[in-house]
Amino acid sequence: MVELASLLRAGEISSLQLTQAYMDRIERFNGPFEVYGDNGGSNTFVRIDREAALEDARRADRQLAAMRAGGPATPYLCGIPIGVKDSVGVAGRPAKNGTPNFAANIALEDATAVARLRTQGAVIIGHTICSAYSGVIAGNFAGNGWNKDYIPGGSSQGSGAAPINRLAAAAIGEETGGSIIWPAAINGASAIKPSLGLGSVAGVMPLSATYDVLGPLARSGRDAALIMNALIGPDAMNDPQSAAAPIPFPTLPLTAREGSKPLTGLTVGIPQTDWLTRTVYNDDGSVKSTEVVKQSPQSLYDADHKAAFDRVRAELTAMGATVKEFRGLDITAYGSAPDYADGENPYYLNPAVLETIDGTPVTPRNAVVFANRAEISYVEAVKAFAATQPPEVASALAAQYGRRPGGSSDPAVAPTFDAAIALNAGITAKARREGERRRRELIAKYQKSLDDEGVDIMLVMSIGAEVGKRNPANPSAGLPLRRYNQIANDLSWPMVSFPVGTTSNAGLPISVQLWGPRFSEPRLVQAMIDYQARHPEHHTRFPADPPNAAPREVPLTLRLRQGPESAPVDPSLSNDPAVAELAAVAARR
Repeated sequence: MVELASLLRAGEISSLQLTQAYMDRIERFNGPFEVYGDNGGSNTFVRIDREAALEDARRADRQLAAMRAGGPATPYLCGIPIGVKDSVGVAGRPAKNGTPNFAANIALEDATAVARLRTQGAVIIGHTICSAYSGVIAGNFAGNGWNKDYIPGGSSQGSGAAPINRLAAAAIGEETGGSIIWPAAINGASAIKPSLGLGSVAGVMPLSATYDVLGPLARSGRDAALIMNALIGPDAMNDPQSAAAPIPFPTLPLTAREGSKPLTGLTVGIPQTDWLTRTVYNDDGSVKSTEVVKQSPQSLYDADHKAAFDRVRAELTAMGATVKEFRGLDITAYGSAPDYADGENPYYLNPAVLETIDGTPVTPRNAVVFANRAEISYVEAVKAFAATQPPEVASALAAQYGRRPGGSSDPAVAPTFDAAIALNAGITAKARREGERRRRELIAKYQKSLDDEGVDIMLVMSIGAEVGKRNPANPSAGLPLRRYNQIANDLSWPMVSFPVGTTSNAGLPISVQLWGPRFSEPRLVQAMIDYQARHPEHHTRFPADPPNAAPREVPLTLRLRQGPESAPVDPSLSNDPAVAELAAVAARR
C-alpha cells in the first residue's frame, strides 16, 4: 500500500485505474454477492458499491493532480481502495453483520472510522463478509486467501482475505474476542488489534461494549500502521472510550530502524502459562470434550509451527532483542471457593457467582458485559429494529439476541428480547463495581507478571497447527488453539499479527503475534516493521490466482439462507465474551 501511494502521488497510476483493477478482480474471483455461505468464489466481499467507489477514485485523482500542480499535499491514503467489515456503517448502505436478517439496517451516516478514512481520501470499495452476527472466530463464509477450500478465520474473515487475494489494498476488521487476529493469522495478513480506546467504534454494530475495537488488516506492518494512524484519536461525543488514550498519541512508525540490531534493549517474553486447548468432536460436529493442556504451548505446536516459532525466536535474538521464556499469569488459578477472589485470575472465566438474576448466575466478567450492554441499550435497539421486520426475521433476531426466561435451557422455551433486557438491566451496582474491580485487578496482575521478569512485550502463536477445510462437521478437531485468545481483549491490550512461514501440507501461512500493555502499539508495530524489513520473504509472498473464475449467478434460496454458522458452535470459538462465561457456568452446574 505504501508503494501504491508512491505511484499515485507520482502520477504513474491513477486511483481510477487502481480501483477499476480491484473491481475487475472482484468480478473475476469473488463470486456472487450477498451469499452467507459458499458462493463458489472467494466470497471476500459480501457487497460493493461500484459507482460510489469509482466516484471516490475520481475525487482522489483530482486531489492528487492538484498536489502535483503545486497545491496542498495529499494524505498517503488518498486514492487507496479499502474494504470495511460488514458490521461497520457506510452512509446509505446496509450493514448486515453477517446475516440477511439485518438486510434493512441502512446506515444513516459513516462510522467515525469510515469518515476518517474518507478524510484521508481513501476509496471505500464495499463491505467484506463476516461471520454471522460477528459471533464466530472460525469463519466459514469466505474462502481462505491462499486456498478457498480452507477456513479463513473469523469473524472478520473477508477483511483477512481481501489484501491477500488482492481484492483490496487493505481492509478494516472489528474484534471483540479474536476477530482481527484470527483471520490475520490464518490468511497471513499483517494486522493491528488496537488497545481499547485508541480509536472510535462509533457507527459499528456492537457485540460487547468495552471490548469492541476496529483495526486494519493489510499486506505489511507499515501498511497496517498507515491505516491505524488515520483511525487514532478521540471521538468523545460518540465514543467516550476513545478519550482514554494519551493525547496526542504518538504516530505509529512506518519505517524500519537502521542497523543489524534494531531491537537492542527490547525484552520479548514467551509466556509458559498461555495454555492451549484440545477439542474432540462427535461425528455430527458437536463438541465431545474440550481440555486445557497445561504444558508449554510450544510443545503442542505441530512440526511446521514449532520450527517456525523457534526460527523467529532466533531471528529476533539476532536482531538484538532479549528473548526469554517466563511464567506469565496462570489464568486457571482462580483462587479459593466460594469467592474465588484470592487467585491470580479474579475475572476471566472466574467461577465466582456475584448474584443470580432470573435464574442466571452472574460471574464477575458477565457482571461487566451485561451491565455495559444495558448502558448502550444493546438488546433494546435490536428489539426496536425487529419490530419493523417480518415475523421470521424478528424470531431469528430474538433467538440470537434474546434469552429464555428464567435462565431455562429447555429448547422448547422461546428466547425473548424482554428476558435478555431484564438480565442486562438487572445487574446491581454492587455486582458491576465488583466485576470492574476484578477486571482492573487482573490487568494489574498481568502487568506485574511482565514487570517482575522485565518483559516489554510477548511473543505467542494464536494457532499452533494448520487449519482445516471449510464447513466440515468438525472444523477444528484436534487443533491446538490458544485457550485464552480473548485475554488481550479482557485486558484492553493491543496485539499485532504477521506471517513468518508456510505449512508443508497445504501451503498455508504460519503467523506469530506480539502483544503487550495497553497503548504499547508504537513498540509492537516498530518491532513488526523491523522484522519484516529483514525478513520480507514472508509478507511479500502472495497466492496464485484461482484457475477458474467464480460463477456469476446463484439461486435466490442460497442468497437468502443463513449459512452454516447459524448452527451451535463450540463456545471456545465464540467471539462473544458472554458466551464462554455462560458455557463455563453451565458446565460447572
